[in-house]
Amino acid sequence: MSRFSNLGHRLYQGEISFDFVGRRKLWYSISGVIVLVAAVGLAMGLKLGIEFKGGSVYTVAKPGLTISQAQDAVDKIIHSHPLVQEVDNGKKIRIQVSSEEQVSSSVFTDKLSKEIGVPVAEIDTQVIGPSWGEQISNKALTGLIIFMILVTVYLAIAFEWRMAVAALVALIHDLLITIGVYALVGFEVTPGTVIGFLTILGYSLYDTVVVFDTVKENAKGLTKQNKITYSEAANAGLNQTLVRSLNTTVVALLPVAALLFIGGGLLGAGTLNDISLALFIGLAAGAYSSICVATPLLAQLKEEQPEMKALAKRVAQRRAAEAKAAAAAAEAPEGEEIADGDLPAGMVGQRGRAAGTARAKGRPSTKH
Repeated sequence: MSRFSNLGHRLYQGEISFDFVGRRKLWYSISGVIVLVAAVGLAMGLKLGIEFKGGSVYTVAKPGLTISQAQDAVDKIIHSHPLVQEVDNGKKIRIQVSSEEQVSSSVFTDKLSKEIGVPVAEIDTQVIGPSWGEQISNKALTGLIIFMILVTVYLAIAFEWRMAVAALVALIHDLLITIGVYALVGFEVTPGTVIGFLTILGYSLYDTVVVFDTVKENAKGLTKQNKITYSEAANAGLNQTLVRSLNTTVVALLPVAALLFIGGGLLGAGTLNDISLALFIGLAAGAYSSICVATPLLAQLKEEQPEMKALAKRVAQRRAAEAKAAAAAAEAPEGEEIADGDLPAGMVGQRGRAAGTARAKGRPSTKH
């Protein structure tokens, strides 16, 4: 743990740095592949829950009745494989039958009663129409659109429109990946899933704003100097907040992982999967996008500004002059003075740095 803290301190001080912004093409390629796979999953279709497509829910309370026994009884009534799961700490069995089965609730209840040996009166039946799911979907979509608009306006005012665009792209990136994973693994989309989708947007935005705030501080007065470019300032801000972002993500992922793998996997509480998978994938994607998508995209947009192009040119000229001065000092015979007239154009005044470079290589300074 102390080593990790020391790493964070060294990243913040700039003693070490990972070039995330400079490798933007790599991150874009990785994101493109992931989004493409997610799009394939979406093309295959989402497995919508009964709340969205309508159907019937039958709840049976019979001591000793197992999921496999209930599944066998249902298979004798209809040909599909409806969702059969335990509820109420295993005291009851719930069976969800889609409206696509074209079987009336009364007929299904009668046949189920005979198969499992439970009176019809003891089978709780609930019929859900598809209109309810449609209302939930429309409200969720409306909430998502409003959220995106407010986020864009806030970031444009608090920061600038380029940061708003980069953050919005990262949010859409996270949402597409999460929904795509749901489609690929075949998890059922329920109202809890929708809540999870909307929740991850807040986490993703938080990580991005933290990084952008540091980048904004690093970029103050940037055009008045010629030592670093905007991309380098943005990358420095990203490294300064890297450990904080990772710590926040790990702390958030631990309880979600417990819900998903222990609660939903080992303990069989399938209803926890609805929201926990969305949160788990969304949190991981949000951490990745804030580091490898949002900030590199922001730097790319900023570098298109005329003043940032001029800054990049000045930085390149300064570094080229320093490199030539260092090379001239390294090639000069020992003890020989390098006159200003012997220096290439633009290198007058670089004698001190050249001498320093020569000393660093084990040679005596040419300055007397």
